[in-house]
Amino acid sequence: MASALTASFVGARVNARSASGRVARRAVVTQAADAKWLPGAIAPKHLDGKLAGDFGFDPLGLGVDPERLKWYAEAEKTNGRWAMAAVAGILFTELLGKGKWFEAGAQEYWMPNAPLLAIEFVIMGFLELKRLQGFNETGTSGFLNAFPFDPAGMNSPDMATKEVKNGRLAMTAFVGFAVQALLTRQGPIEALQSHLSSPFENNFVGSILNLPNVIGQ
Repeated sequence: MASALTASFVGARVNARSASGRVARRAVVTQAADAKWLPGAIAPKHLDGKLAGDFGFDPLGLGVDPERLKWYAEAEKTNGRWAMAAVAGILFTELLGKGKWFEAGAQEYWMPNAPLLAIEFVIMGFLELKRLQGFNETGTSGFLNAFPFDPAGMNSPDMATKEVKNGRLAMTAFVGFAVQALLTRQGPIEALQSHLSSPFENNFVGSILNLPNVIGQ
């Protein structure tokens, strides 16, 4: 009889722990779903969490118009993709010793810059026109006549959110690279090495104080 009571008591404790664990997990999931860009912030009514990367951030009310909101989301995604490609390219070329990224436009390539730019404008204009037409017809991102464009079969809500997050991070990084280049005339890796060699001298404040010397370069 005593052993039966003990087993019942232990079983009840295990079930209680399992139930509390499930409740805790549900609470974590709920908190993650309700996450906002600022703890305690109230999301605008037009941001209902359906868009990838929606954390209730729209202080200027730019997305009040539903149609404009869709286009802004598409524009952010496109700029994020370009930023990710740019950041990766800047780091990769500097690691290979190909020169500073902000001086690349002044170099000569396999053909003169003027016709090269003309070709790029035509190609990019065509691709952007196809992207706009496809987006207006399907409401999704794509490439040429493929909407959505997903050759690797990775299209999912989770991956869409990750892409937006990485795109935002890359856009912030690129702005940092640009400001860094203006202040120090250095690429990101060179600036990092300079900072690590003398962190109290080569930092944001020190770069601003040294700006008059950099302007003359």
